[in-house]
Amino acid sequence: MAAEKSTRPAHSSLARRLGVAIVTDHYPPGEVLPGEIEFAESFGVSRSVIREALRTLAAKGLVESRPKAGTRVRERRDWNLLDPELLGWMFEGAPSLPFVRSLFQLRMIVEPAAAEIAAVSRSARQLSAMGHALETMSTYGFANETGRAADQQFHALILEATGNELLVSLSASIAAAVHWTTFFKFRHDKHPRDPLPAHHDLFEALANADAVAARETTITLVHQAQLDMEAAIKLGERRAKDSSN
Repeated sequence: MAAEKSTRPAHSSLARRLGVAIVTDHYPPGEVLPGEIEFAESFGVSRSVIREALRTLAAKGLVESRPKAGTRVRERRDWNLLDPELLGWMFEGAPSLPFVRSLFQLRMIVEPAAAEIAAVSRSARQLSAMGHALETMSTYGFANETGRAADQQFHALILEATGNELLVSLSASIAAAVHWTTFFKFRHDKHPRDPLPAHHDLFEALANADAVAARETTITLVHQAQLDMEAAIKLGERRAKDSSN
């Protein structure tokens, strides 16, 4: 992971640092950020790098720049919370329970219906790709980056298999949500509940073209993931409280 970050363009690395600072309330909504010169001196980069980083943040709805007024952090309601990269920044710290519950509510609205459609519309190629992703999850596990990437692919393939271009447009956001909640869960709890059996049940329903079972197994999978995620957040809060005492 460190090697990946070191190869990023300077403006991308800086955008990530500033983005994490914003979504974790280091720079709260309404605050005016330091000017380009001050930022350039603080981070040891050129002003052009600062401008590119701020343009990235503006594209995600995090900041807005105005002549003479500077760059201000926008209200949370203006943020593009479904941006996959922004979702990752949210999980760099400890996301709030309300945010996590909203995220899983979205998943519960979208994924069971998508699985129901995919069960009868998926192609043999898509089913084969899901099977390969499931095998990779089984081999590497969810604590491993390769296993989590396969999990992302599995869920994205289900949305793709619906053939609905609007649902497909959500695949990157849903996959990012799957990835980062799983990453967070395994970061705080080394022995969480194994989600693989629920994925096997879902794959079997899809393979059998059983729309009802696909919907029900997805509901179970997402619900279990939410319970595990909430438990991980509470565990992290307890550990932070214990370490501060």
